[in-house]
Amino acid sequence: MRAYLAEQPRLARVSSRSTAWLFPGRQPGHPMDPTSLLDQLSAAGVPAQRGRASAIRQLVLQAPAPVVARALGYHDKTTTHLVTEAGGTWSRYAPGDHRK
Repeated sequence: MRAYLAEQPRLARVSSRSTAWLFPGRQPGHPMDPTSLLDQLSAAGVPAQRGRASAIRQLVLQAPAPVVARALGYHDKTTTHLVTEAGGTWSRYAPGDHRK
């Protein structure tokens, strides 16, 4: 990460000097494509998928699985499975439309 940040000025010239993105893309004002970022992380030996799964498991321990599913575009069953794997329970959470 430190090496990447040290190269930021060079990358900023390629995309945009005023970019706020940690991983700027080729087009000014846009982030790096997730596939490109995954490729670079893999080449550097960073197992990105494990980190992603860990982050989602931590998230479902802090918020109800259906809420996390809706926010991230996952299926409810996927996040429910993840919360069970992580050892959490949201048995008191009442899913559904609460605006009534």
